[in-house]
Amino acid sequence: MRVPIRKPGKYTNLPSDPNLTAAKLDELKQELARLKSVTQPRAILEVKRLAEMGDFSENAAYSIAKGRLRHLNDRITELTEYLKHIVIIQPVKSGVVQLGSTVTVEINGKQKTYTILGSSETDPTSGVISHKSPVGAALMGCQVGDTVEIQLAGKRVGCRVVSLNY
Repeated sequence: MRVPIRKPGKYTNLPSDPNLTAAKLDELKQELARLKSVTQPRAILEVKRLAEMGDFSENAAYSIAKGRLRHLNDRITELTEYLKHIVIIQPVKSGVVQLGSTVTVEINGKQKTYTILGSSETDPTSGVISHKSPVGAALMGCQVGDTVEIQLAGKRVGCRVVSLNY
């Protein structure tokens, strides 16, 4: 039987967003340092200890430890490469919505406040949205008092910028 060939999904292999706040950059650097100085040496010692138990073909614990170490090394490589391309978000007080802006908008008579950041820092439940999201993309470049139409859940909704902070 032949394995079906499927087209990749819409969100498969998206490039990572290099836009980060300084706080998130520090958090990632701390994670990388912890992985390299604490977690990786422990994993290496565990693999060595399990390798001394003998036969690799019947040593499931060794295979699992080796897989954990491989995953850990992949994460270290991923973080190292990601940190090489980071752009720190530094908003300039220009009067327009940009990365790092905190915007209060009025949608259907209700005011909502959003902070617009890069895709890797989004948390819609706490009001942090991506500049690539429908709302974030529509608001980019707007000024206080501007009204934009946003496509949300199949409906066009009017959104007015009430205030803007940096």
